[in-house]
Amino acid sequence: MKRINYIALASLVLLGASCKKDYLDRTSGSAITKEVFFNTPEDLATYTNGLYKQMRAEYTDLYSDNIALSNNDQNAEVRTLLAGTLSPATVKGWDKDVWAPLRDVNYMLDNAGKVAGDPAVINHYIGIARLLRANFYYKMVKKYGDVPWYSHVLGTTSEELYKAKDPRTAVVDSVMKDLEFAAANVLPARTDNSFITKWSALTLLSRISLHEGTFRKYHTELNLQSTAQTFLERAISASQEIMSNGGFSISGNSVTDYRALFSSNNLSTNKEIIFLQKNSRDLGVANNTHTVLDWQWALSANLANEFLMKDGTPFTSVTDYDKKNFTEIFKDRDPRLAETVMPPGFSNNAASTPYITRPDFGGLLQIKFYPRDPALRGGWELNYTDLPIMRYAEVLLINAEAKAELGKLSQADIDATINKVRGRVGMPTLNLTTANAAPDAYLAKQYPAVSGANKGVLLEIRRERRVELACEGFRFDDLYRWKAGALLAQSPSGMYIPALGGIDVTGDGVADIAILKKGDDTPIAGLPAAVKEKIAKFYINEGTFYLSNETSGKIMFLDDKAPQRPRSFDEAKYYYFPIPIEQTVLNPKLEQTTGWK
Repeated sequence: MKRINYIALASLVLLGASCKKDYLDRTSGSAITKEVFFNTPEDLATYTNGLYKQMRAEYTDLYSDNIALSNNDQNAEVRTLLAGTLSPATVKGWDKDVWAPLRDVNYMLDNAGKVAGDPAVINHYIGIARLLRANFYYKMVKKYGDVPWYSHVLGTTSEELYKAKDPRTAVVDSVMKDLEFAAANVLPARTDNSFITKWSALTLLSRISLHEGTFRKYHTELNLQSTAQTFLERAISASQEIMSNGGFSISGNSVTDYRALFSSNNLSTNKEIIFLQKNSRDLGVANNTHTVLDWQWALSANLANEFLMKDGTPFTSVTDYDKKNFTEIFKDRDPRLAETVMPPGFSNNAASTPYITRPDFGGLLQIKFYPRDPALRGGWELNYTDLPIMRYAEVLLINAEAKAELGKLSQADIDATINKVRGRVGMPTLNLTTANAAPDAYLAKQYPAVSGANKGVLLEIRRERRVELACEGFRFDDLYRWKAGALLAQSPSGMYIPALGGIDVTGDGVADIAILKKGDDTPIAGLPAAVKEKIAKFYINEGTFYLSNETSGKIMFLDDKAPQRPRSFDEAKYYYFPIPIEQTVLNPKLEQTTGWK
């Protein structure tokens, strides 16, 4: 059966909105009832197919320091948080729409006990539901810390609707129990990687274990450092099981193979893909990935800086690295840079006409996930590239990081993990001894909390994770679990502009754009008439951007500049988000999030 035929089914059998605006208060709104539906394993299969919408692929790092400027930022929670204007009175969320995925899952789990059939098959589907519940709850924990745990659907008169929050530790224990059940009971068959398997469950288990372990280690204010090791050990064992028994491998041996992971539609048999969002014109399932290029955001210079030179040395060790112009920053770099940030000469049309970058977004446009084949690119929600939800490279990086955090990483571990990832694109191997002997100063400044004998290799693992998994939705969570949220307070920047006037951004030696002051075109007066006729003009201090040195320097953004909305990061409160004040009024037992009381 095709899962896409059942996307709406879960919502049909769930409880509908009711009185008092309670976020879990629902009444029946469907003719499909538990009395006639939950009887066979096939019913469970149909229902869980409808739950898959809860896990979708990510193809951007919005709201993290990987982004220079985004139009999506203007009223986003993270941006208002950093501007100091977010409060319990203005924040959104915690309503019935937020809690709907939990209701969907719990409704099935409440009724799965009446199903008759093969216990292994029944537990397979229960495992999928519990995996999704764990995923839902860990997202809530990441956002709020303590949250109320609900393991079943509540009635309109249930006193539990007004219960207090459960401690983070208790909720995470329940999350882990759900994940362990899923890992033990979801079947491992890989005949269709668009379905959740044992390996998907183990990947989520290792991902969440790493997050919780490092969060507890670095967030010493929780006083949970002594419990961090248990989670890190589970991240190691879960990822190791995938590595040993899953049959996965890093796909290909070229940068073209790396590109194919994000821009093709034939990932169904790819051995790197653990869990896939399949898109197909024939099935009528599509995505919106064309929007990554030059529509609402661009990537940051800070991200681009971390890609190594082709010889394995840091770009940030190159003299005047921060003064390299657009065409220079791609020379002799890790090939993944030009598969993440649009390089000079990139074309998306049949005529091979170079695409001209936009300095008003910072100039470092995202091309990772952009559908390269026009046949797969059809416009709004009409792109048919496959999208990885979970891939093997992440598992390898989890394994390496958890071992490094526990002081258990060997050169053999690095060779089996990070060096497999680097090897695909021809990058030099990482050496444990060398990395620890001379930790990279640029990275050390970004992550002052990293210390100890493994400091150097931990910094390099963080670099590799940022580079390999760029634009896949991990960066914001990584900063939070490492207690590195202060990096979000740094004003992002784009490409370097050596002087006002014409600039070549396609690599042909001819100026394509001009950075000017409004009303003063003299810097391009000497250009040939044919060049001036085609040149795209952008004006500093107008619209979105200015230059860090007034008439030269990095592209910076007016929104971040005082008196507009300069960024700051309050370590005491910004690692969590507040609960809307109306919810704490509805439920007096619901304490406001730590730091926001």
